Amino acid sequence: MKTKVLILGAGGAIAQHTISLLKDNKDIELTLFARNASQLTNDKGASLIFEGDVLDKEDLDRAINGQDIVYANLSGDVDKMATLIAETMKVQGVNRLIFVTCLGVYDEVEGKFGEWNNCMIGSDLTRYSRATRAVEKSSLDYTIVRPSWLTDKDETDYETTQKGEPFRGTEVARKAVGAYIADVILHPEKDVKASVGINKPGVYGDKPAFY
Repeated sequence: MKTKVLILGAGGAIAQHTISLLKDNKDIELTLFARNASQLTNDKGASLIFEGDVLDKEDLDRAINGQDIVYANLSGDVDKMATLIAETMKVQGVNRLIFVTCLGVYDEVEGKFGEWNNCMIGSDLTRYSRATRAVEKSSLDYTIVRPSWLTDKDETDYETTQKGEPFRGTEVARKAVGAYIADVILHPEKDVKASVGINKPGVYGDKPAFY
């Protein structure tokens, strides 16, 4: 039986990399959800495409129904989205959630890089922190993904840290984050009830090189 995977925010760059890595897998059935469905095409291997708003309960109910895994890669009111997604999944009996937030939600980025990061993310960090805690307080089998500053490099190298460990890496490729998420989808027992920082190995400093 195929694993049914719903991707919320499927038009985003990280999600697109994840989709590309999964679309030819015969054991995965993808459902793509985006605010603007014109961003999505059936050549991505999706069985269903939804256009809708994650904050619309009816849209979310319809999309989550019958899924095995929900992967959310969203922006905007992510705290409200996280709360509604967790509540809807609980009602629908769907337990496995992968939710992308950002680095710094635990004040885990140390030194000058941490100061720079907090300044650059600004008030958005509060929303991502609330979203992270909403997921953690749920009864779901979640994996929170906290990427470093993102690049469009064609590479899949990454290293991970767990909640409670310092976050040092200043950048990571979107493709690498997509590769990590695809691996979790293919191995859903991986990093359950975990909050995982992800960055490019060996690239440390006071800020990303591209700033």
